[in-house]
Amino acid sequence: MSITHDDGGAPRSGETAQQGDADRQEGLGAAGAQLSTAPADTLSQAPGLGALGWARWMWRQLTSMRVALILLFLLSLAAIPGSLIPQHSDQLKVDAFKRTHPDVTPLYERLGMFHVYSSPWFSAIYILLFVSLAGCIIPRSWQFVGQLRARPPAAPRHFTRLPAYSTWRTDADPEQVTEAARSVLRGRRFRVSATGASVAGEKGYLREAGNLLFHVALFGLLISFAVTSLYGAQGGRLVVQGDGFVNNLTEYDDFNGATLYGADDLQPFGFHLDSFEQKYSASGPDRGTALKFQANIHYWNGANGTPVKGSISVNHPLSIGGEKVYLISHGYAPRVTVRDAKGNVAFQGPVPFLPQDTNLTSSGVVKVPDAVDQHGKPVQLAFNGYFTPTGDTSVGPMSLFPTLEQPILWLNAFHGDLGMDAGIAQNVYQLDTTHMKQFKLDTKTGVNGVALGVGSKFTLPDGAGSLTFDGVSTWASFTVSHQSGNTGALVSGAAAILGLMGSLFIQRRRIWVRAVRGEDGATVVEMGGLGRSESTRIADELGDVAQQLAEAAPPRPDDDAEPPAAPGPPAPDESAPSDESPADPTPLPDDEGARA
Repeated sequence: MSITHDDGGAPRSGETAQQGDADRQEGLGAAGAQLSTAPADTLSQAPGLGALGWARWMWRQLTSMRVALILLFLLSLAAIPGSLIPQHSDQLKVDAFKRTHPDVTPLYERLGMFHVYSSPWFSAIYILLFVSLAGCIIPRSWQFVGQLRARPPAAPRHFTRLPAYSTWRTDADPEQVTEAARSVLRGRRFRVSATGASVAGEKGYLREAGNLLFHVALFGLLISFAVTSLYGAQGGRLVVQGDGFVNNLTEYDDFNGATLYGADDLQPFGFHLDSFEQKYSASGPDRGTALKFQANIHYWNGANGTPVKGSISVNHPLSIGGEKVYLISHGYAPRVTVRDAKGNVAFQGPVPFLPQDTNLTSSGVVKVPDAVDQHGKPVQLAFNGYFTPTGDTSVGPMSLFPTLEQPILWLNAFHGDLGMDAGIAQNVYQLDTTHMKQFKLDTKTGVNGVALGVGSKFTLPDGAGSLTFDGVSTWASFTVSHQSGNTGALVSGAAAILGLMGSLFIQRRRIWVRAVRGEDGATVVEMGGLGRSESTRIADELGDVAQQLAEAAPPRPDDDAEPPAAPGPPAPDESAPSDESPADPTPLPDDEGARA
């Protein structure tokens, strides 16, 4: 008994390889066909004349692998401007970009760069990719169903043209050999079909199932992204400890709706920030490293919902009313009391300061638009500066640790026009001093600012008012997200991975066994194997099958090391492939139209 396997030999030129593939497919006939459901690639073929021929040609190109890859590449390139250029979902950033770049703004507006994902050119690429996948999945699915229902193809005429081949002579009857072959192949989970003196077995159908699953999963991902784009929305809100939030458009600091999801679709729920827990490493090389961030809340679902205690931490959002609430960041809000020149309380409460470093050195602004001067005339005051939870006046406005060990509020003071009466939206965390003048707070030292501890107070020059540092509260920033397509995207992504694993690691393969009576009365057993891709696996599996089959049909002991040539079938007619044609035993390659 001998087993031969051809790994393809020396490298061949493209033209020679194509001619060899054509000769091999012609030689194997139906046995080497339909190992893949990939559509034929017709890019190099000229279309037929007429509108119908051109339409058929364009459809074939749209559903081909190379066009799908080009569309995926174009979709990736088209998404880059949406990441680099501000989008209309954040109108403040768009307006700031237009003021900063007035030269390119008209061009960007004509190209739709400020709304990339809803622009016609981005939608065209997306839809073409969608159609391309649909045009690939539907015909391949029907072909795959047909393959599942079909019987394995009959054995080829010449086994020696197969990439894996084995033969020996035995004293067992041909019927006994074929029956044993059926039993062995079925035991190895091959689908078996017997025709005359030959038995055909095929397995590895899950390879094409994985390929189709991968395509369907990509289709599902596109649908999920479309659903998310149409129905997804998210908004942010900064909540100071002791305050709450109600899911209403007016409660958001910023809100990005979608085409089919707006303010009227917001679910009725709310929550109250009871406390915020934070923990940092206090010693060693990791000093200052965050160990725990957790917002303790009580929330309610529905207009008349009962409050329930809960918590939100990093990477552990809370689901309320079908929406997810994420903890984004946290910081400190110094509590201050500002009195005007008449001694009236013009402002009182916490003012969130935004962190600037890992030790939570924070910057912020206190705006007082409703003060009056000594004559009772309206005047606007403002204070900006830094807050350090663990500060030291000898090192300046820089925090040494993120917890409240020695809080210090560093402030400058201004008076004038805040610009809040112009009706133009402005950032509450920044101060525009264009129309304001700065108070001189400490002319003796030359430092035009003050550093206040908790409970400290300073008076503005000329009796313009005063500010008292009352204490510190904690704030937390939350994002409320509505993502309708997340579940579909997760399922599709997992299915795509499973499908890709199946298409990469499962090999579609066929094995044939033929047993015929020779002229000397012995039974000549021939075995051949064919795989979809070039791999030694088919030769190894053929050897395993041959060893099992040899137990029922043992080789004759008087055979030479090299068995005599097996008796061939009847002489072929002129239309059959000639024995003199080059025998290329390499397995059929993957169809160029297949999509991995």
